[in-house]
Amino acid sequence: MTAADTTRDSTRAGRQQDAAPGDRTAPTAVGHPPERTGRDPGRERRREAAGRAVPPLFVLLWSSGFIVAAIGVDAAPPLLLMFFRFLLAGVLLGGFALVVRAPWPRGRRLVHVMVAGLLFQAVQFGALYTALSLGMSAAVAALVQGLNPVLIALLAGRVLGERVSVRQWLGFGLGTIGVVVAVSGPAGTSIPALVLAVVGLLGLSVGTVYQKRYVRDVDLRTGTAVQFLVGAPFIGLGSLLFETPRIGAWGPFLGTLAWMVLVNSIGVFTLLNLMLRRSSASRVGTLFFLTPAATALLAWLLLDQSLPVTTSAGIAIGGVGVLLANRG
Repeated sequence: MTAADTTRDSTRAGRQQDAAPGDRTAPTAVGHPPERTGRDPGRERRREAAGRAVPPLFVLLWSSGFIVAAIGVDAAPPLLLMFFRFLLAGVLLGGFALVVRAPWPRGRRLVHVMVAGLLFQAVQFGALYTALSLGMSAAVAALVQGLNPVLIALLAGRVLGERVSVRQWLGFGLGTIGVVVAVSGPAGTSIPALVLAVVGLLGLSVGTVYQKRYVRDVDLRTGTAVQFLVGAPFIGLGSLLFETPRIGAWGPFLGTLAWMVLVNSIGVFTLLNLMLRRSSASRVGTLFFLTPAATALLAWLLLDQSLPVTTSAGIAIGGVGVLLANRG
């Protein structure tokens, strides 16, 4: 053996000793790449479980907004309440996005985010909360918005090219029946309030389809913050023009405002945007079939209102409709 051979053998032995016995990145042979580690099954299961928890959590939190809104519009004018909600939510979420250096939308993408924000925030909630201030009950307001899936299905087929199967249409039909059954006994509603509620429904439906079409790849934190900050000045201008901006009861006003900002604004719309990224607009829209019954259930639990048989039946029928629509 030559001196060069002895040197090469010593070098190889030294490399093998340097690699720890349990080191998975150590080479198995000279020139071979490091061994790759596989996925963590436990982490994947936790991620799937979290994904399954998003839809029911969204329905619960969205429905809570009707209960809180009914309290809030008695404490302050509806547009003034919405102005502070959007302003505070936008500042908080935008500040967080700046701290973590999240990417902000620019150019044409920013315009699309702003349009979606006006539909989602200013049109929907401005009209809906004004309808509540005119005497519309939370149950009737939830009933009108519960028809959102049907409008989304009609719009998504034309705008997004989403195909709606026969089973999904059957689910939409059962969901509509469940909505009507769940709130079949509320008090009458004035025509202006009903018109405003329908305008709010159009803002929600068109905004959902627009969001799905143009705003899918925008960062959730910055995109939602922009939508709130765009909606705030429009709602504020409406409050100055059509309302007397005066707060009648500070306690209920601050309590409802805190819930609206943290839960109904930041939490709910983050969940909604997340679901629109992962699923079709039509399937996400079916969740709104459950909001009237869920609203009545929350009113029974939190406001000590009775839960009639019709509400229980509506929950069951609407649940079957959602199941069919999501399996279509």
